[in-house]
Amino acid sequence: MRQELAIDWNEPPLRTNEKRPVPRPIVLASHPGNAGAGNRRIAWGSADGHARGAVVATLNAGPSRNAIGTHSGAYSVYRALAVAAGQLAAGHQPDLTNTSPAVRIGPFPQWSKPDAIVSLDPWGHLSTELFADRIAAGVDVRPSIAVTRAHINMPEIADAVRAGRLRPDGTVLDAAGNVRVTKIAIEPVWHLPGVARRFGIAVSDLRRGLFEQTGGMFPELVTRPDLDVFLPPIGGMTVYLFGDPAGLGRPETRIACRIHDECNGSDVFGSDICTCRPYLAHGIEVCIETAQMGGIGVVVYNRKEGRALGEVTKFLVYNARKRQEGGDRADAYFQRTECVAGVQDMRFQELMPDVLHWLGITRIDQLVSMSNMKFAPIVASGIEVVERIAIPDALIPADASVEMDAKKAAGYYTDAVPPPEVLHEAKGRPLDE
Repeated sequence: MRQELAIDWNEPPLRTNEKRPVPRPIVLASHPGNAGAGNRRIAWGSADGHARGAVVATLNAGPSRNAIGTHSGAYSVYRALAVAAGQLAAGHQPDLTNTSPAVRIGPFPQWSKPDAIVSLDPWGHLSTELFADRIAAGVDVRPSIAVTRAHINMPEIADAVRAGRLRPDGTVLDAAGNVRVTKIAIEPVWHLPGVARRFGIAVSDLRRGLFEQTGGMFPELVTRPDLDVFLPPIGGMTVYLFGDPAGLGRPETRIACRIHDECNGSDVFGSDICTCRPYLAHGIEVCIETAQMGGIGVVVYNRKEGRALGEVTKFLVYNARKRQEGGDRADAYFQRTECVAGVQDMRFQELMPDVLHWLGITRIDQLVSMSNMKFAPIVASGIEVVERIAIPDALIPADASVEMDAKKAAGYYTDAVPPPEVLHEAKGRPLDE
């Protein structure tokens, strides 16, 4: 028996002699034969930006399109909504006049090592410079990295000045507590063969998993094996540089670094169930000190809320921890996460060192992190870590002691691992307090 597709147009009845517009055909996927003469394959890892070629992921690029997905990361869905709502022209091409980087970054030797950087486009901030001729010819080439300058001001910086830990110098830090920084926004751009090698899996398995586990969102993952680059709809990252970026890539430059994964509750609103904002603020303080001594401080802020499990999962875990028999305690900390999410963590820190290689970093003198999950891939990628900086005990909120004890027991950098009786002790505040 044949089934016919019933379509509800949600439109008023037709008037006399009125014809309903014929809907545009929907193209579900393209195939290698559709590429056309304008398609230029990306030579990932090339030492020359022109030879590497532009990543063209815009939907109005026609045969010039050579990547899967589209720009703006997680915000690409809002772009689609704006087009559907008639608020944005589908063919809008941005005017990129005067948008070039405020500070020159690179190139560095790591850019020409294909497997050193696989999750961002190292040339993504130089698109308007490298491919000006193609843009002038009408090809919609867009930057995936933007570099600007800014001032930041946090209460913790003012506290450090009052306590005498930081001193205004008029260059990095002024008397009002303003800190001069270089600010860099980076959208994810994945080189699929490189990502597959990073995780030790077949490219075909990676493509299939990404296709199936996103509900078939990107058919070209399986129909276009000739396209190696994918712009996933996930959060990107922001890099804050303290000090003169001209010192990047120089072996004599001291580097202090904090790799920080987003925590909206603590970072923005000061929630005391974790150490995220206190540790971030401490990392910024260390970065300012390093910059004032002629080095460079680096804070990488990744959009990976709740260990990339998401904030809904995170809050469900909070409830489960607080309500479990025996109270909120360290020896059940990770178990409660696994019960809800199925895993403890989905941040995949294997990709995290890419941004450090993009910055030309080969040595970190002070890594402001206790995480073994961050330290291990940094070192495995070839970057030397001289010293690790733990969060001072005085900065750990009382309700966050459960998290800190659990992480120390799981392998975090520490001078003393809590004994079993401490891990079994209920330290977390009850849910109704």
